[in-house]
Amino acid sequence: MADSGIPITRHSVPDERQQAIRQAVRTASRLPTPDGNARLATPEDAAAFHAFLSDPKVHAPIYTLPRPLTTDSVLAFIKQHEQEQADGVGLLFLNLDAAGHVVGYSDFCVWPEWAAGELGGAVHPDLQSQGRGLEGAAMSFAWMFDALSLELIVETAALDNIRTAKLLDHLGFVRKGEITSTRPDGTTRASLVWEITKEEWREQHTPPSC
Repeated sequence: MADSGIPITRHSVPDERQQAIRQAVRTASRLPTPDGNARLATPEDAAAFHAFLSDPKVHAPIYTLPRPLTTDSVLAFIKQHEQEQADGVGLLFLNLDAAGHVVGYSDFCVWPEWAAGELGGAVHPDLQSQGRGLEGAAMSFAWMFDALSLELIVETAALDNIRTAKLLDHLGFVRKGEITSTRPDGTTRASLVWEITKEEWREQHTPPSC
């Protein structure tokens, strides 16, 4: 995996811990979501996933998506994540509505050597102002720490992505600076970087005991 410049904070973990993280990724099959309707993406989802991603409000802020965005490139994106899961370094979940339509996705990148991970993804524009993005992100971050046994989560966003910046700041992530992110087609963008450790997350998000 090419060095993307993230995470900023890098603390190596023992081989045994790395292998445990890889195994947790390989065996992951469920992701908690507000509606409980998330599942791993499969090649059969390529057309429906492409239809969801085709809305510029969905794909425009996300630098990790394939370019050009076609059914074939989305199929390759899904297959790439299947291989990443087999290697213990990545996951791709689709979020579905009651009718089975794609209304969001979650893209996990994991660095077992640092017990670190990144969450990318999007929700349907119609759901973005209902607090669903915040609730879903918080559930996913907690799951990364608990189910995948990570110690650090890193997030990036374009400089003008105010919605994501507010979400991460609200959840207690710490701004770490700016990097240059490279898209699959080789073009670049400037990105802000946030990080939060497991300890920091639990301090801020664990309900006080009675």
